[in-house]
Amino acid sequence: MPDLIGHDDLPDPAEQKPNLSGVDPKSLPWQTSSYSNGAGGMCVQVARVPGGGIAIGDSKSPDGPVLGFSREEFAAFLDGVKDDEFNHLV
Repeated sequence: MPDLIGHDDLPDPAEQKPNLSGVDPKSLPWQTSSYSNGAGGMCVQVARVPGGGIAIGDSKSPDGPVLGFSREEFAAFLDGVKDDEFNHLV
């Protein structure tokens, strides 16, 4: 088997931000929290992006804008939420 030159330089998929250029936000498989109770389109939504990463959008703006994060970044954010790191903001 040939050696893969530079294979250590390949980015970890968990660290890659999604490429959202050309992605129609309406085509993403959006999920909202079960706590939203269908609150009239006022929800933060998350979706897995084909090719890797997580998109965050606002249900009031189905055409965008959409923020993109790597899986690693989104996992760190969720850990912060669980650890009450953002409670001082509300």
